[in-house]
Amino acid sequence: MKFTCSSLFSFILLCTMHTVHAIETSTDNQNLLSLPKVKKFIQTMQTQHQFSEKMLTTLFSHTKIKQNIIKAMQRPAEKKPWYSYRPIFLTKKRIQKGRAFYKKYKTTLQYAEKIYGVSGYIITAIIGVETFYGKHQGSYRVIDALSTLAFAYPPRSSFFRQQLVEFLLMCKEENLNPLELKGSYAGAMGMGQFIPGSFRNFAIDFDGDGKKDIWHNPVDAIGSVAYYFQQHGWEKNLSIAYPATVIKKGASIPKEMSLLPRYSIDELKKIGFQDKANLPGDTLATIIPLEQKKTIEYWLAYQNFYAITRYNHSAHYAMAVFQLSQAIEHL
Repeated sequence: MKFTCSSLFSFILLCTMHTVHAIETSTDNQNLLSLPKVKKFIQTMQTQHQFSEKMLTTLFSHTKIKQNIIKAMQRPAEKKPWYSYRPIFLTKKRIQKGRAFYKKYKTTLQYAEKIYGVSGYIITAIIGVETFYGKHQGSYRVIDALSTLAFAYPPRSSFFRQQLVEFLLMCKEENLNPLELKGSYAGAMGMGQFIPGSFRNFAIDFDGDGKKDIWHNPVDAIGSVAYYFQQHGWEKNLSIAYPATVIKKGASIPKEMSLLPRYSIDELKKIGFQDKANLPGDTLATIIPLEQKKTIEYWLAYQNFYAITRYNHSAHYAMAVFQLSQAIEHL
C-alpha cells in the first residue's frame, strides 16, 4: 500500500500487527520506547525533520529489536577464507541464472553501460550475488533491522541510526509504508540491496514511469546499480583485476597496502609481484591475497575493483562479483 506524505504514519495508528517477541540482550518483550536513546531519536526526528512525535511513537511501538539480527551481524560470510567464500557465489546455477538474466535484460543492461560506462555483466553479477537476481531480497522488516542495529548494537550504532533517519525520510519521500518493507539483516533493500542512504542518493527511475522501484522493477534496479558505480569511481572499459605472479623469493605485501590502488605496477614489480596482463607500468594497483587450502593466490586489482568494494568493503566480495561476471559473460 502506498501513502501520501501526510497520511504515511497516520496509517500506522490503524494497522493491526502480528504479535512478535522483541529481544535485546537477555530481556524478552522489551518495550523499545522505554529506551532513552529511542526517545531522543524521536525528538531529533521531530525537530530536525518535522516528523510527528505521536506518529513516530506509534511506529516504534510496532518495531521490534531482534537478537538474531545481531547474531547475523557478528558472522558475516566475508570473514570466511576465500576457498570457502567463493563456492557460495560461483555456482553453476547462479552462473546459468545470470546468463539468463543478462539475455532477458540485455537491452537495458547495454543502455546502462552506454549511459554510465559500467559493464552489464558486472551489474548482473551484483544483482546475482546480492539477491540471486531478485529472488532473495531478505525476510527482515527493514524497520526492525535498522532499529535493532541503531539501538542495540553499539559497535555500529551511529551508522545505523543515520540509516534509520534515511529510511524514514525515504519512506516519506517515496510514499512507502515503513512497516511493510523487507530486506536483509542489515537493512539493505531491493534487487541490488541498497541501504536507505544509498537509495536516497543513487536509486533512479531508469524506465521513466515516475517511480524508483528497486524491489520489483529490474530496469530501475539495473539503472540504480550502474549509477551507483559511476558515482563511486568506475572508469569505462578499464581492467578490474588480473592474477599476479610472485617473481621475487620472500616477497611480502606492504603493511600499508589497502583496497585503494596506490602502487604503480612498476613499483609492485620491484616489491616482487608482477601482473599477467602487461598493463602500462604506471597503472595503479593493489595486491589482493586470496587464501586457498594450501597456498595463497595473488591478484593485482585496479580502480574498477576498488569501485566494486564501495558496494561492500570486502576484497572477497569484489572478487566474487568480478569472477561471477566473467563466468556469466563466457558461459
